[in-house]
Amino acid sequence: MLYYVLKVGISAFVIVAIAEIAKRSTGFAALFAAIPLTSLLAFMWMHVEGAESARIAELSSQIFWLVLPSLILFLLLPILLRQGLNFWLSLAISVAVTAACYLAMLPLLRKFGVQL
Repeated sequence: MLYYVLKVGISAFVIVAIAEIAKRSTGFAALFAAIPLTSLLAFMWMHVEGAESARIAELSSQIFWLVLPSLILFLLLPILLRQGLNFWLSLAISVAVTAACYLAMLPLLRKFGVQL
């Protein structure tokens, strides 16, 4: 149980740290957020828990392909905000379009033989 508390604590710390850094410098916060910290933590937790290297490699490959549709959110959200839409509406639209991109990506990946 202590191990899970440690995992949650470290993961939460990373998120809070990025949010706090953003208050002082959005550039540095963006840099830290752009580093795939969640993925790195997942890889480390899997390794510590004894996962096989092939399983970690499989996760890494799958993350690569699923990052591509997520990039739409980071392009669309600032466009909508700069157009004057309120934050919550901009976020909702961005998330909905990103979800649609994920749904479109999955059959495309299967067509090219990428298994998720």
